[in-house]
Amino acid sequence: MTRVAAVDCGTNSIRLLVADADPRTGELTDLDRRMTIVRLGQGVDRTGRLAPEALERTFAACHAYAEAIEEHGAERLRFVATSASRDAENRDEFVRGVFDILGVEPEVITGDQEAEFSFTGATRELAGRDDLATPYLVVDIGGGSTEFVVGTDRVSAARSVDIGCVRMTERHLVRDGVVTDPPTAEQVAAMRADIESALDLAEETVPLREARTLVGLAGSVTTIAAIALDLKEYDSERIHHSRVPLARVREITEWLLRSTHAERAAIGSMHPGRVDVIGAGALVLLSIMERTGAEEVVVSEHDILDGIAFKVAEEAEAARQGD
Repeated sequence: MTRVAAVDCGTNSIRLLVADADPRTGELTDLDRRMTIVRLGQGVDRTGRLAPEALERTFAACHAYAEAIEEHGAERLRFVATSASRDAENRDEFVRGVFDILGVEPEVITGDQEAEFSFTGATRELAGRDDLATPYLVVDIGGGSTEFVVGTDRVSAARSVDIGCVRMTERHLVRDGVVTDPPTAEQVAAMRADIESALDLAEETVPLREARTLVGLAGSVTTIAAIALDLKEYDSERIHHSRVPLARVREITEWLLRSTHAERAAIGSMHPGRVDVIGAGALVLLSIMERTGAEEVVVSEHDILDGIAFKVAEEAEAARQGD
């Protein structure tokens, strides 16, 4: 077993996993798993730059994570940055700040790399289950982008497209700097058309309709699962590997898109940082299910973080064998 740390810095949140990992058996034992909403991608779709206040929030979270990593004595750390930092002109400022705090440079990975990590993290523990047919379609709905990955025991096709919950909200649901509450029918229709165009792009590379099991990752999907389960507070154990039928996803999405900020904020399982973007995230998931014909989505709490942790452990094992 190797004690590793993985950080995933996305458009909406930054997350940490410290775990003991054995790449030979696929065993991963969590020691610390946490998430902080920092909205690093605030305004990036419009300005092309990371906002100073967004960087400040992100660096504050990094300081807290550095303390946790040191406390647990992780041997290796890998910091992966995704959509927002790929798009930003001033990403060098972000890289320097992370290095100063954590001592490693963030890897601004490609969408394809992000997809592979997500697929590994989500499907490694599904192998051999008779109730889940393969191939899998893993969809990771982030803040800035959504990754689509098809495969069985390894990735056979992948594509990243720019339809994350933050990007869609800022692009279609904001008027005069404020999220429309609730959005108009015209705004929702424009967002849906944008999502459908992105799905057309994804389908050029990934055979979306050939998959037998849809696996959904990240906060939009897990929040929808929490609502479907009528949880009074967020419970990752109950959410992990729950199944949400298409009809329930449609019902929840329609309600989210006609609800007010106060009504969404009153949901006990809703993270405050998702209240204004969850409608867009839900519409992305619903559009994917309708496009692929999926009757349900299998929800996974294990995702890109787990894939990164396994990769770090594999590299540590290879280094030991080399010695």
